[in-house]
Amino acid sequence: MQKSVRYNEGHALYLAFLARKEGTKRGFLSKKAAEASRWHEKWFALYQNVLFYFEGEQSGRPAGMYLLEGCSCERAPTPPRAGAGPCGARDALDKQYYFTVLFGHEGQKPLELRCEEEQDGKAWMEAIHQASYADILIEREVLMQKYIHLVQIVETEKIAANQLRHQLEDQDTEIERLKSEIIALNKTKERMRPYQSNQEDEDPDIKKIKKVQSFMRGWLCRRKWKTIVQDYICSPHAESMRKRNQIVFTMVEAESEYVHQLYVLVNGFLRPLRMAASSKKPPISHDDVSSIFLNSETIMFLHEIFHQGLKARIANWPTLILADLFDILLPMLNIYQEFVRNHQYSLQVLANCKQNRDFDKLLKQYEANPACEGRMLETFLTYPMFQIPRYIITLHELLAHTPHEHVERKSLEFAKSKLEELSRIMHDEVSDTENIRKNLAIERMIVEGCDILLDTSQTFIRQGSLIQVPSVEKGKLSKVRLGSLSLKKEGERQCFLFTKHFLICTRSSGGKLHLLKTGGVLSLIECTLIEEPDASDDDSKGSGQVFGHLDFKIVVEPPDAAPFTVVLLAPSRQEKAAWTSDISQCVDNIRCNGLMTIVFEENSKVTVPHMIKSDTRLHKDDTDICFSKTLNSCKVPQIRYASVERLLERLTDLRFLSIDFLNTFLHTYRIFTTAAVVLAKLSDVYKRPFTSIPVRSLELFFATSQNNRGEHLADGKSPRLCRKFSSPPPLAVSRTSSPVRARKLSLTSPLNSRIGALDLSTSPASSSPTATHSPAASPPPHTAVLESTPVDRAGVESFPAADTTEISPCRSPSTPRHLRYRQPGGQTADSSFCSVSPASAFAIATAAAGHGSPPGFNNTERICDKEFIIRRTATNRVLNVLRHWVSKHAQDFELNNELKMNVLNLLEEVLRDPDLLPQERKATANILRALSQDDQDDIHLKLEDIIQLTDCLKAECFETLSAMELAEQITLLDHIIFRSIPYEEFLGQGWMKLDKNERTPYIMKTSQHFNDMSNLVASQIMNYADVSSRANAIEKWVAVADICRCLHNYNGVLEITSALNRSAIYRLKKTWAKVSKQTKALMDKLQKTVSSEGRFKNLRETLKNCNPPTVPYLGMYLTDLAFIEEGTPNFTEEGLVNFSKMRMISHIVREIRQFQQTSYRIDHQPKVTQYLLDKALIIDEDTLYELSLKIEPRLPA
Repeated sequence: MQKSVRYNEGHALYLAFLARKEGTKRGFLSKKAAEASRWHEKWFALYQNVLFYFEGEQSGRPAGMYLLEGCSCERAPTPPRAGAGPCGARDALDKQYYFTVLFGHEGQKPLELRCEEEQDGKAWMEAIHQASYADILIEREVLMQKYIHLVQIVETEKIAANQLRHQLEDQDTEIERLKSEIIALNKTKERMRPYQSNQEDEDPDIKKIKKVQSFMRGWLCRRKWKTIVQDYICSPHAESMRKRNQIVFTMVEAESEYVHQLYVLVNGFLRPLRMAASSKKPPISHDDVSSIFLNSETIMFLHEIFHQGLKARIANWPTLILADLFDILLPMLNIYQEFVRNHQYSLQVLANCKQNRDFDKLLKQYEANPACEGRMLETFLTYPMFQIPRYIITLHELLAHTPHEHVERKSLEFAKSKLEELSRIMHDEVSDTENIRKNLAIERMIVEGCDILLDTSQTFIRQGSLIQVPSVEKGKLSKVRLGSLSLKKEGERQCFLFTKHFLICTRSSGGKLHLLKTGGVLSLIECTLIEEPDASDDDSKGSGQVFGHLDFKIVVEPPDAAPFTVVLLAPSRQEKAAWTSDISQCVDNIRCNGLMTIVFEENSKVTVPHMIKSDTRLHKDDTDICFSKTLNSCKVPQIRYASVERLLERLTDLRFLSIDFLNTFLHTYRIFTTAAVVLAKLSDVYKRPFTSIPVRSLELFFATSQNNRGEHLADGKSPRLCRKFSSPPPLAVSRTSSPVRARKLSLTSPLNSRIGALDLSTSPASSSPTATHSPAASPPPHTAVLESTPVDRAGVESFPAADTTEISPCRSPSTPRHLRYRQPGGQTADSSFCSVSPASAFAIATAAAGHGSPPGFNNTERICDKEFIIRRTATNRVLNVLRHWVSKHAQDFELNNELKMNVLNLLEEVLRDPDLLPQERKATANILRALSQDDQDDIHLKLEDIIQLTDCLKAECFETLSAMELAEQITLLDHIIFRSIPYEEFLGQGWMKLDKNERTPYIMKTSQHFNDMSNLVASQIMNYADVSSRANAIEKWVAVADICRCLHNYNGVLEITSALNRSAIYRLKKTWAKVSKQTKALMDKLQKTVSSEGRFKNLRETLKNCNPPTVPYLGMYLTDLAFIEEGTPNFTEEGLVNFSKMRMISHIVREIRQFQQTSYRIDHQPKVTQYLLDKALIIDEDTLYELSLKIEPRLPA
C-alpha cells in the first residue's frame, strides 16, 4: 500500500486473526522477492477477499496483505535454472507448482507464488479465483444490462402511452368535428326531404345504374389525375426544375462557405495583422498588409449582403427568383479587378515578409487557429480568384435548366454575359501583368539592373545558355576549340531574348547575373543576324568546321559607337534554329512596327485613311472573329475566338505577324485543322497572292495621303523631314559583312542632312501592268526621288570619303546598288518616276537582299510593278512561316512524310522562280537544308542506345556508386526521356484516355520511368536487414535528391522523396530514428520545394528563377493541361475556334519545350545507368509492405 493511504490497523489485525482461524485456505507458499530469483517461504491465510501472509505459522502479526477483488490467477511456467547444481535439487525445483496473481489496476506488480505439490497449487488458485469475486462481477454486469434494458422498455412504454394519449385527444376532437358535420348534414337532409321523396319513386335498377355510373366517373377522374401527375413528375420540365432547385441550393451552400472563408481571412488574418503593424515593434508594415490583403474586407461585406439575400429567397421556396439579386451584385463585382490584378504581387509580398522570423512565427500562430482547419494564408488569398468563374459556371448550369419562357431567363443571360465580360477583362489584365512580373523577375536577377525591362511593351520570348566565342580585330573568330574546358566555362552566357532587346549575362559563383560591360544589352534595331557564315569567307569556313555549324553572328552597329560582332555558339542545331528563328521573327516585328509608326504617322496635317494604328478592322469583332483587350507583340488586340478561315488569313496577313500568334498557331493547329490545310493555304498565297490575300491586307501597300498638298521640301533639314524619318525603315548596310550575306535589321540609322526626301510622286503614265488592282495614288506631301544609275562601283566611289560614310547608312542591303537617294540640287540620271506609295517604297527597300538582280527583268519596271511588290512580300511571309515551322516544329515533318515531301516540292518551286531575290533564294535554301537533314538528332543520346550499351556490362551495386554519379545519371536519364516527348502528345488529354498507350506512348514511358525509379529507391532501402544500413541508404538517397536539385532535376527530386514517403518506408520508426537531423531537415526542404500544395506553387516559383537545362515534374504540366481542357471547350457554340484556350495550351507547351531543348553536358556512365535501369532490383508494392512489417512488426493495440 502507498504511504499516503490510511487504514484502520486494528481492524486489519482483527481480520488477520479471523484468517488464521477461519480462513478459506491456509498453508505455506513461497513468495518471489523483489530481487530476481529469490524466493521466501511465508505462511498464507485467505479470508473472504483478503490474502494475509505471515513470517511463520505461529506469527500473530501479518507481514503483509493483498486485496484480491478483481484480480486473476494464472499458472506460470517453471523458470529456467542457471548454474550447475545437484541433479536431485534441480528435479525437486522442476516439480514445484508456480502460479501468478495479476491485479486489475496499473502500478501493482503481480504476485508470484509457488508450492510443493500441484494439487495444493490448484486448490490455492481456485480459492483465489473465488475470492476475486469474478463470477459476482460478471453476474452484476449481466444484471446491470438487464436493468438498463428494462429502463429503456419503460421509457418506450411511457412515450407510447403519451402518443396514445395524444391520439385519443385528436380522435375526440375529430369525433366532435364529425358530430357537427352530421348535425349539419341532418339539417340539409331535412331541407332536401321533399326532393328525395320524389326520387324514392324511381326504379331500383335505375338507382343501381346511377350508382355504378357515379363510381366509374370518380374512378376515371382519379385515374386521369393520377396519370397527369405521374406524367409531369417524369417529364423533362419537372426534372429540369428539380435540378434547377438543386443548383440553387448548392449555390447557397457554396456562397455560405465562401463568406465563411472571407470571414476567416479578414478576422483571422487581416485585422490581427493590422493590430500587429500598429505595435511598438511591428513584424510587418501597414503598406505590406494592404498589399497582401488588398480589398478583401470590402469583398467580404459585399458577399455577406448577397448571402443574406440568397437566404431570404430560399425562405420563399419553391418560388426562386434570383435574377434581381445578380442585378444588384453585378455593378459591384468590379472590385474583383483590383484583387485579381494584384494577386500574384500580394503572394510575392507575403513570401518576402515570411523571411522575417517574427512575422513567420506570428503567421503560423494565426494559421494554427481551429477556424483555419489547417489551411495556410495563401490558400485563403486564392479563394476570391475563383469566385467569378464559379458564378459563371453556376449561371451556365442554371440557364441549362431554365425554360426559355421562364420569367428570369433574360435577366440570367444578361448576368452571365456581364460576368463573362468581366472575367475576360480580368484574364487579360492578369496576362499582361504576368508578363510585366516576368520581366521584373529577370531584372531583379541582374545585379546591375536593366532599365529596358521596365518597358511594359517588352515581351519575354526565350532564355537559355549559349557560349560566346572570343573574337579579335575585324570581327574574325579566334582559333579556339569547342571542346576546350576554358571556353565552356569562361564563354558560357545566360541569354535572354525580348521583343526589342537581347541580353547577354554572365553568372557569378553565387548565382547572380551580371550584364556584359560591352555588348550586354543589344538593341535588335541595331543588329544584323548572320545565321550561316558564307563559305567564301575563309575564317567563317574554318569556324564552321570547328564549331560544327552551331555558331551564328550578331553584327551590332550602334549609332554612337564603333560596330562590333557577337559570335554565339548553340549546344545543338535544334537550339540554334530556335534561337535564330526567334531573333529573326522579333526583328521582322520591329520592321513591321516601324512601318506602322513611321510610314503612317498620325499628325494634324497629314491623314492616312488606312493607317494601321487607326484601322479598327484589325480589332473589330465580327461574326467569325472576336478580340480581347490584350495587345500582342504587334500592338493589336489578341484574338479570342475566330473561325479557321480567319486564323489562316491572319497567318498569311501581310501587315503583321506576331511571334506569339505564330507559336500558338503552330503548336495547336492540329486541334482545329490539319497540316495539309495550312500548307495548302501557304502554297496558295505564294502562287496567287492577289486572289488568296484579302483586299483589306493589300490596301496597306497602296494607302496614300488624302491631303492634296503637293509641295516638295526644298530644304533637307526641315523639321517635318527629320520627324518623318527619325526612325526610318532599315536603310543601313553592315560594315563587317557583305549585304548579300547579311540580313540587315537596323531601323534607327540617322538620316544625314545631305539626303533629301524620297520623291514618290505619280507619273502620268504608270508602267505597272497591275495598276488596276490598287486605288489611284495621290502624291504624298513629302517625297524623295529614286534615281536609276548604272550598276558599277564607280558611282559609289565618285563621292568623297567623308560623304561615303554619311551616305552608306541610307542604303538598305536589300536595296539594289543602282538605287540611291538624290541629293538636293543634284542632277538626276533619269527623269522617269514611278507611282509608288511610302509603304511601297518601304517594301522595295526591304524586299531585295543583294546588289545584283536576276537577268531578264528590268530594275525600273520591277520598282514600279506593284504586283512584283506584293509577290515579294507574300513570298517573304510564306518563307517566314515555313522557316519557323521547319526550325521549331521539326517533329511535324518527321512523323508525316507526305507533309515533308509537299513542303520540299513547294520550296523547289520557289527556287525555280526567276524573279526570286538573292536573300529569298538563300532563305529557301536554308529551309531546304534544314528539312533535308536527317541526322539532326543523332548527337542526342537515346534511351534505347543506353539500354543496348548496358546489356553486356557487369552489374554494379549501390554501395560502390557515389551520390554524385547516381544523381548525374538519374538526371541524364530523366532528361533523355523527358526530351523525347513530342509536343503533339500534350494535346487532347490523350494520357487520360483508354487507348493512352497508343495515343501518348512517350508520356506513358515517362510515367513508367518515374514509377520505376521510385520503386528502385524504396526497394534498395528495404533490401538491408539491419537498421543502420537502412538509415545510411536513406541518407545517401537524400543526398542524391539534393544533388538533383542542384542540377535542376526536380523530377528526380520528386522520384526520391515520393519513394521515401511510401507507407512501407515511412512507417519504419526505428530506421528514421537513426537518420541524422541534418538529413531530415534537408528532406523537409526538398519536399517543400516539390510539394503539390497550391498547384505546385513552390516548384513553379523555383522553375521561374532557374535556367535550363532543367527537368521539371511532368505531372504538374499535365494537371494544368487537363484543367484547361476540362474548363473550356475547343469551339464556341457558333463553331469558332477558342483561340484563347489555344494560347493557354501553347504557353504551357512552349515552357515544356524550352526545358526539352537544352541538354545536359553529362557524360554517360554505363555502369551507373545499368544499375538504375535494372528492373530485377525492383520489388512490387505488396512485397515491400510485407518486408516492412517483417522488419518492424506492428505494435499491439
